[in-house]
Amino acid sequence: MSGFANAGAGAIVREIAAVIVANKAYLSEIDGRIGDGDHGNNMAKGFGRAAERVADGDTLDAGFSKLSDVLMSEIGGSMGPLYGMMFDDMASAIAGQDTVDAEAFGAMLAAGRDGVMAIGEAQVGDKTLLDTLCPAVDAFAGTAGEFAAKLEAMKSAAAEGRDATKDMVARVGRSSRLGERSRGVLDAGATSCCMILTALADGVARRLG
Repeated sequence: MSGFANAGAGAIVREIAAVIVANKAYLSEIDGRIGDGDHGNNMAKGFGRAAERVADGDTLDAGFSKLSDVLMSEIGGSMGPLYGMMFDDMASAIAGQDTVDAEAFGAMLAAGRDGVMAIGEAQVGDKTLLDTLCPAVDAFAGTAGEFAAKLEAMKSAAAEGRDATKDMVARVGRSSRLGERSRGVLDAGATSCCMILTALADGVARRLG
């Protein structure tokens, strides 16, 4: 099988949540340097609550839908709606599929990216989560070979995108008020996005048949 079973894959949401919760302090520390310092706390609260609601037999799209609901309605900050829309659109892209192959997974990633870009004003280069998400989506789509190889390319591109934000000047959001002073710090959203995509890729890789 060149994919993974959708049934039961909702548990990947719990795996992603564990990474976010474990890095709560780190994400808030980064955010505190150029933002309001609540990114880690808000993300951990949202992902932690969603993880508790994911059942063992849930599909990946069901898990993403539950996560989206929590992020959209139960956490503060600007990231809740952005990530909430991302996961809602990702869920819609694979809903009803028994097996998620590389083509479907790539379409799911692209749907998530498009959802974020549709509700925000940011573009690549503005020092946001898009600087992680867009290169990762492109790397998955542009890498030839097996599903596993595409996942590794996605992870590498996500990490490179995250690291690139350190030398960027923020152009949107609260940190944009700092201008040049926002340079020299990783963007918190790009950092959490890298954690999410990496945990997602690892969870999928373990389930590939």
